[in-house]
Amino acid sequence: MDFEKSSVSIKDDTEMADDDTAQNSESSLKLSSDSDSSDSEDEAEQTQQLRALESDLSTNPSNYDAHVLYIKLLRMRGEIEKLREARENMNVLFPLTPAMWVEWAKDEASLLNDSDSESVEKLYERGISEYLSIPLWREYLNYVLQHDPKVCDSSVDGISKARNLFERAVTAAALHVAQGSQIWDAYTQFEQSILQTIDQSDIQVRRIRSIFHRQLSIPFANMKSTLLAYKAWEVEQGNSLDAESDNVDGISSRVASSYRKAEEMYDARAHLEEHTTRQGISESERYQHFMSYLGFEKSFGDPARVQSLYERAITDFPVSSDLWLDYTCYLDKILKAGNLVKDVYSRATRNCPWVGELWVRYLLCLEHGLASEKEISAAFEKSVQCTFSTLEEYLDLFLTRVDGLRHRISSARGDDVLNYSLIRESFQQARDYLSPHLKNTDGLLRLHAYWACLELKLNNNLTAARGVWGSLLKTWIQECICLCSGSMLEAWQGYIAMEIALGHINEARAIYKRCYSKRFSGTGSEDICHAWLRFEREFGTLDDLDHSVQKVMPRLEELRLFRLEQESKSLTEVTDQREQPLKETAREKRKSGSIAIDEQSPAKRQKTEANDGEEKKGKVEEQVNEQLVKDTYSSKTRLFTDQCTAFVSNLNIRGLAYVNFKDEEHLAAALAKNKQMLLGKKLSITRSNPKRGKRESGALTTSGECPSP
Repeated sequence: MDFEKSSVSIKDDTEMADDDTAQNSESSLKLSSDSDSSDSEDEAEQTQQLRALESDLSTNPSNYDAHVLYIKLLRMRGEIEKLREARENMNVLFPLTPAMWVEWAKDEASLLNDSDSESVEKLYERGISEYLSIPLWREYLNYVLQHDPKVCDSSVDGISKARNLFERAVTAAALHVAQGSQIWDAYTQFEQSILQTIDQSDIQVRRIRSIFHRQLSIPFANMKSTLLAYKAWEVEQGNSLDAESDNVDGISSRVASSYRKAEEMYDARAHLEEHTTRQGISESERYQHFMSYLGFEKSFGDPARVQSLYERAITDFPVSSDLWLDYTCYLDKILKAGNLVKDVYSRATRNCPWVGELWVRYLLCLEHGLASEKEISAAFEKSVQCTFSTLEEYLDLFLTRVDGLRHRISSARGDDVLNYSLIRESFQQARDYLSPHLKNTDGLLRLHAYWACLELKLNNNLTAARGVWGSLLKTWIQECICLCSGSMLEAWQGYIAMEIALGHINEARAIYKRCYSKRFSGTGSEDICHAWLRFEREFGTLDDLDHSVQKVMPRLEELRLFRLEQESKSLTEVTDQREQPLKETAREKRKSGSIAIDEQSPAKRQKTEANDGEEKKGKVEEQVNEQLVKDTYSSKTRLFTDQCTAFVSNLNIRGLAYVNFKDEEHLAAALAKNKQMLLGKKLSITRSNPKRGKRESGALTTSGECPSP
């Protein structure tokens, strides 16, 4: 039988109206119509545009739109070899749309004889593996029916090949409520065409009846049409049925029951189907309708129907990362692992390669499915070539890769025995990649802590573990990037904790000695000091504890003074901010009053001069206060030889102090502050008397003088 001349054709009404156009598209790669040609660019402009696109794609191969435009221009110019190469290059990085696969297959078919149909069939196979597309399946089936030599000759092998392809098609389309019946209808037409050419018709009749029964048990949009077609066919076989009625009278009770159930299922979904297929609505509305539909199907608990609907949704929204994440999450929950889940993850990462979470879950899926190291490594290497929106996604990816290696090295399953060097290489790769970018250091700390742990516990290499911590701390100290975060402190603490856990007390003590004097954010500097003291109480001798106290206490005092100074500065800044408006007001008043200063009366002038004297006196006192605080809290030892010196005692720190002044005026102002309060204590301020020498040192005189320093 010549199927090319038979009635088997899988096209809807719209396609039938466009038959002439479809035929023309196969005859030539130059598909532009006359109107398109009149508007197209001339040869020189196209050449220039092609060169620009080639340059763009060489530097940025991930430019999806550039790939599409490049293919379109090559197709218009009929540059066959370049066009074929461009399509292959694009498909390495991205899935092609069903329309692009159909276009490619038809272009190749127009260049080949029917005897070379296998290469075109391979293109269709690649296309149907990427999306669930009923139109693509129809084109594939049509091509095989019309161009495969064995099928066209109706040989046994040819018929078997066609049937197998139809069974695959109806399996893929079986639950596509809106369009699935198109494949079933074509299947029955194909089998009916065979019935007309064979002698043993009973077997073929049973086969056709079985296909009808299967179709009638599935909820489709045009179930009544299928029922009428079935009844008409039964009448042709000599059975007495009312072919004009769309009820189930006359057909077997089993088929009638299945049909009613399917009809009820369709009725429950009809409004959802109408929403998702309605024309003229926005993409966001259609997306929300799909999500509502998915929720409905999930409530019935039929994984096959849910999965089919997900496939329909991603065909319409192939770059929706949320949809892919939702789809893969559902499969992980329901199916756990398997080729189907792995295939979905592979397609998800090709459609949305910029989503790190999809790659992480893909690696986990491969591990659950006991994939080989070669397959997992290939997926990982692809992932690190992608561009993610955050560095944390890269970190999560590297850590997941190490997790997988650790799991398999620990279990040593099968013949896929791995070496620890793979883990070290992964850590080194992560460090080299992330170190220039993760300036917040938290991610690098996690990475190195994990690395040191595995070097010690999995590789039994203490030297390597110490090297990991040492390398991290050395790098951070050199780059001075950690003073503003808590990661530096955590790194030192992690290093120390490792040594303590191993019972290496002397090594831990040595690390404390290296880091206790370093500056950390927040209260980190005090925390490391107190940690050292606790460490020596728990693990050290009395001498060790004494030594740590001698080191730590001056450091803690230094930190306390530093914080007091910072608090004082903050208080001063707040006071200055509050007083600034008052000063500006006073300045404005003085400015306006200076105009009439010559007209003031002698009494007013005398009052003004008195005020100026008070202001000058206040400035002197302010300078004295600043000098007292500055010199009192100075940590450096000074030798005072000038006789213009004050002796200050009863301080809340350091006990006493000698304060040198530049002149008698400032010294007198300081002595006037005797018995005043400073930081909660009443000061004792007396003049130092250098003439008394050392014989009366430490004793206050009745005149209020003190021995010289």
